[in-house]
Amino acid sequence: MAKSKVLILQHVPWERPGRILETLEDVGLETQTLNIVDEKKPDLPDFKEVSGLVIMGGPMGALDVDAHPGLKTEAKLVRASVSVGKPVLGVCLGHQIIATAIGGKLSSNAVEEVGFAPIKRLDQHDYFSMWNKQVNVLHWHSDVVGLPEGAQLLARSEKTKVQAFRFASALGLQFHMEVNLAMLEAWLSESTMSGDLSKSDKKKMIADFNEYNPQLLPLADSVFNGFAARCSTYSAFLEDN
Repeated sequence: MAKSKVLILQHVPWERPGRILETLEDVGLETQTLNIVDEKKPDLPDFKEVSGLVIMGGPMGALDVDAHPGLKTEAKLVRASVSVGKPVLGVCLGHQIIATAIGGKLSSNAVEEVGFAPIKRLDQHDYFSMWNKQVNVLHWHSDVVGLPEGAQLLARSEKTKVQAFRFASALGLQFHMEVNLAMLEAWLSESTMSGDLSKSDKKKMIADFNEYNPQLLPLADSVFNGFAARCSTYSAFLEDN
């Protein structure tokens, strides 16, 4: 069998895996990044050789399958991965794809949640073992999901009831811990992301990033290292079987 790899699904060029990819590479895991969102029959690696699945964000909706047929394949990959205990991590749109793939309801928030604002940790899962009860994180979304049946709610915010959840081997994060300063600056210069933001809004977001990043970085490391460790364990399982 070929060496296993973590499959990263990216939907647009600017919503990159960032710190997630850095962590996976730091622990020696091989990765493959694909964009299949507009492909009806995408060319994917052998599922048996995938040691983990990462689904990134994007401007489309999780159920926009007519315009973006690859979303159906992504949902199938989520269900297949969860069924065999393969680690799955979804961010923003990826979080919503996981949720809807396992029965959660997708809806639009009355108000967009963009910029830094606090989330409240609700459960002490080991992914969040270093977290305080409340932490300021980067939000950038309008769609939200309901908690899928059987999922464990991990965090919420004032505007979004499901900010993080765990279901079997899957972890969904509505917020963005993968973003470094270079990525944030790229988002702020990308009209698809920042079209409604004023210059003062952008300036404040950069200032907020610089203020909160020292506290967020170790928390991001703990979450992404936890995911990477699960991928390493699953990779070893694949090699033994």
